Amino acid sequence: MLFDYDLLMNLSSIDNNNLVDKGTGLQRGNLFSNEYKPYKNYNPSKIHSNNELLLKLYELNFAIIDLNIYLDLNPNDSKMYNIYKSYVKDYEDVKNMYENKFGPLEITCVDNDTYDWINNPWPWDGGNKYV
Repeated sequence: MLFDYDLLMNLSSIDNNNLVDKGTGLQRGNLFSNEYKPYKNYNPSKIHSNNELLLKLYELNFAIIDLNIYLDLNPNDSKMYNIYKSYVKDYEDVKNMYENKFGPLEITCVDNDTYDWINNPWPWDGGNKYV
């Protein structure tokens, strides 16, 4: 079965005590503790990164998407909406910190007077333009 229909219909009873932390949610692909059903004895691997800011962005992005899906089904849940807004704000803060240190994450992140997206060196090239 793809999803538990009864659980889907009772999602409005979820409170923020049923949320796991963002790192655990990203690791197992689900923020909601009462929805997570591991396959047999599967234990998801811990996600590691050499870049703590980038890992935080991944965690926050996952949490925002997962809560967005929940809020599509429960648009009147103000507690979850406040958590969602908090994650969006945190994401923007961490994204700004990342871009200040390493440069733009996306091609749409433009704040210079000239187009320098293609200018090298990039961090993975071993250069020090953004690090």
